[in-house]
Amino acid sequence: MIELPVISSPETRKRKPDWLRVKLPVGPEYAKVRKLVDNYKLHTICESGNCPNMGECWGAGTATFMILGNVCTRSCTFCAVATGRPTEYDMEEPKRVAEAIKLMGVKHAVITSVNRDELKDRGAEVWYQTVVETKKESPETTIETLIPDTKGNWDALYRMIEGKQEVVSHNMETVGRLYRIVRPQAKYERSLEQIRRIREAGMRTKTGIMLGIGETKEEVFKAMDDLAANGLMILTLGQYLQPTKMHLEVAEFIHPDMFAMYREEGLRRGLKYVESGPLVRSSYHAERHVNVPLD
Repeated sequence: MIELPVISSPETRKRKPDWLRVKLPVGPEYAKVRKLVDNYKLHTICESGNCPNMGECWGAGTATFMILGNVCTRSCTFCAVATGRPTEYDMEEPKRVAEAIKLMGVKHAVITSVNRDELKDRGAEVWYQTVVETKKESPETTIETLIPDTKGNWDALYRMIEGKQEVVSHNMETVGRLYRIVRPQAKYERSLEQIRRIREAGMRTKTGIMLGIGETKEEVFKAMDDLAANGLMILTLGQYLQPTKMHLEVAEFIHPDMFAMYREEGLRRGLKYVESGPLVRSSYHAERHVNVPLD
């Protein structure tokens, strides 16, 4: 019988260890980014996803923009983004995002989105136009796009990556055994195929996996092997943190030494770059990933 993670009660929620404590966001650069995000009516996964690194990243003048609204059609049990039927679809959004990135003066921009399963093209045209407009406004800016699962719509996938961004990321989130509870509307093998197709298109490939949900070391190693076999280049590993009491409970807080071990294992198993640590999220230190050689 497979043991699945559970939703917690206030009495069972685990206390965070010291290595997971972060500073509150403050400072002039944070305030500047905050103002730009508000003025341009933009969404960021930093806020919608309750990212623990928001203070550090915004304080450095960077942010991960979330396009296609802030309501997702999926109901992943780890994610703090709102679930429902989205109404927002704005073809002017690519220009607004591009203008904000230019005003921020960032050297490397990360763009992500909610899932838009109700759209025939999964939002691919907005994705493409956002990359194109950003390249037009800020030709020196490198771009990573963290794209959703296209549910096997490969035409949509290819349109999403046609803008020639430098890195294309698609998060696996967890090991194969836990997909049914963590990503109930996704499929492990389909996400592997999406990564393989991105690599075959000549792009830098990247994914992220959360730890502490109930996976075993052997399952993490198996996921690394599967990802390497499907052309993955860059892997991020971070600690899962429960957004609210209605989300999956943290099964275990992984010690930093274990994260260091996973980094070495990932490199040994053929991945080109592994970012591994308790507070690592998929866009953490993303500017470094653009330098991973394509060959």
